Amino acid sequence: MALSRKKWNTIIIVASVLMISVLTVIEKNSQQTPLHTQALFDKAAPLSQLQYAEHWLQKRQSGWQCSSNVLNCLEWANAWQQVHISALTDKPETAGEPIELVIQVDDLDDAQLWVLFQQQGLLKSPAGNWYQVPPSLREALKPIIRAQVN
Repeated sequence: MALSRKKWNTIIIVASVLMISVLTVIEKNSQQTPLHTQALFDKAAPLSQLQYAEHWLQKRQSGWQCSSNVLNCLEWANAWQQVHISALTDKPETAGEPIELVIQVDDLDDAQLWVLFQQQGLLKSPAGNWYQVPPSLREALKPIIRAQVN
């Protein structure tokens, strides 16, 4: 039972439409943050400075300013301003090298020392509480660094 060219074309078109539909649904769901997340920074406590290992960003009247070797300053600052987190009840298993974050919020005199485990998207607050960043937001939290020639 051989299929005609018209039937094969119909099968290919239907399969293509189904594949595009599935990929569209996956893309929409991966870009949404989970419903149980909350913003780390808001209008009452906006981010004013961030020290990410040896890289930094700072909000000034003219806008965001970053270390000279950070190439995506505005995108990086916006990602941190809009980051959402989920509170964890138990201490998670951590892997990889932790990154120290020194966070300064407007209207607070003292900066806060947080710890970030980038691979897992885990944040540890100064009080010892654990939070997780949704996978769709993790990549934007890393600065893009200018390559250096030795």
